[in-house]
Amino acid sequence: MRKIVIITTMFSCFLGICQDKYPKDYFQSPLHIPIILSGSFGELRNNHFHSGLDIKTEGKEGLEVFAAAEGYISRIKISQFGYGKSIYITHPNGFTSVYAHLSKFTPKIEAYVKSIQYKKECYEIEESRFKEDTFPVEKGESIAFSGDTGGSGGPHLHFEIRDNKSEKIINPLLFGIAINDSIPPIFQSVKVYPLDDNAHINHQNNSFQLPIKKLVDGNFIADKITAHNAIGFGVEVFDKGNEANNKLGIQSLEMLVNGKRFYHHDLETFSFPESKYINLHIDYEHFKKYKTRFQKTFIDSVNTLSTYKELVDFGKIHIEKELNYTISIIAKDFYGNKSTLKIPVKGKETEAIISPKIDTTAFKIAAKKFNKFSLNGVTVAFPKNTFYKDTYLNFKVENGIAKIHPQTIPLDDNFTLTFDVSKYSEEEKKQLYIANIEYPKYPRYQYTRKKDSTFFTTSKYLGNYTLKIDNQIPKVQLLHLKDGQWISNSETLKVKISDINSGVDTFRATLNDEWILMEYNHKTGILTYDFTDKVLVGSKHLFKIVVYDNVGNTNELSATFFKKQVN
Repeated sequence: MRKIVIITTMFSCFLGICQDKYPKDYFQSPLHIPIILSGSFGELRNNHFHSGLDIKTEGKEGLEVFAAAEGYISRIKISQFGYGKSIYITHPNGFTSVYAHLSKFTPKIEAYVKSIQYKKECYEIEESRFKEDTFPVEKGESIAFSGDTGGSGGPHLHFEIRDNKSEKIINPLLFGIAINDSIPPIFQSVKVYPLDDNAHINHQNNSFQLPIKKLVDGNFIADKITAHNAIGFGVEVFDKGNEANNKLGIQSLEMLVNGKRFYHHDLETFSFPESKYINLHIDYEHFKKYKTRFQKTFIDSVNTLSTYKELVDFGKIHIEKELNYTISIIAKDFYGNKSTLKIPVKGKETEAIISPKIDTTAFKIAAKKFNKFSLNGVTVAFPKNTFYKDTYLNFKVENGIAKIHPQTIPLDDNFTLTFDVSKYSEEEKKQLYIANIEYPKYPRYQYTRKKDSTFFTTSKYLGNYTLKIDNQIPKVQLLHLKDGQWISNSETLKVKISDINSGVDTFRATLNDEWILMEYNHKTGILTYDFTDKVLVGSKHLFKIVVYDNVGNTNELSATFFKKQVN
């Protein structure tokens, strides 16, 4: 009898019936509108898996955001990029919920935040030492309003649930927050890869895409291939919800070989530090070249993502001659809607007619060692384990441009790039900076540290870099205001700033010689001051702003305006 009880308990937990793990009725939706997603949990993003749900806000800002459960506000962060304005609520059940890209907070919280910003004279703040009784919240209590701040690509609410103990992010749908989704994932393409020097597929030792077609039953099939030795596959696949046409990420991907599971990837939960392994999870080279992501169904030994389960030989398939194989790749969404892609394979031993070009250069990277190379006044230094595997690096300097391999290899850490600037005068050095010119029309400023005759920067991206000179001051323009104008009915004061070279670094604005908070929308270049922040004394007021670019060029603008305080 005792054995039966133990087995029953273990079986219940295995099926996910342990109710304490993800309580289904504890959290409510953070919005009082139907949940339609613009981004799903674990979706493939640049350099990371998406860590929450992106909830559509009807294409506008200002919808009320509500606490998903009782608890207390434990962290408030405001940043120009990333999550923008965000609130973190710690709950007594061991989880924290996160609400990001907000436009503003409810009045009590907003007043507190602005008091800190004015005290520090800084827009960007982070407060995380709250006591439980500072900002307690009830389930369903209004805490903020949705927006488009930070790195958001449009109005929406980013919502997360995190486990306080493990510090992992968990799919909020596991807690009962629901969306309408009865549409199975859609396969767009499949790619096949030879995984050793002796492998060949259709007489090739190269990777290539296979034609696929959709069957009447909604599943997919690829053209039959012949192969020998170790091969692997990658798929381009996405999901959709019922109410929107945008693409979403899938929940899981698995691969069966003649009915036996060789690979399983499931996005129930993951941690922030391991999210970088997305660049090993996908065909990174293909993505950098063609901007489409193939999820591989085999993994590199250095890929330690916790989302992989039941791997057989890292997902590699060893094809033997004269044997037939049916490869089934199954994509599922959170609700179990699934699609299957079948790939018939015939084992056939032949010589590879087409083989990849062997890459050899004078600059060989030993991944587990420190590597340093210098050419024509440019030095690149790679700490050990910057690269995931040994690599031949293409490195040359032409016409002052350091060409450090194509951006087709992912890096695990930053490398250091140093330029010799001894030929420049002291005045020229002041306006000189290092730029990434992967897109020559849009050079991107690299944070440049200057030391005597050398300038250096760090980066996690290979590619093209050069020195640029910025001798132009930033542009500053008043919006809807002229010097000497009455603006009694205006609620805000707006300024547009820009810098076409090194870019805007910072700015400082004052009203009647006192610092004022101007919110900067880096997407539009517009700064906004809210007149409710300060009590105006008298009717004549002096506004000043100084804007600095990244090499220290400055531009100052001042204007007098007339406005009486409205009670």
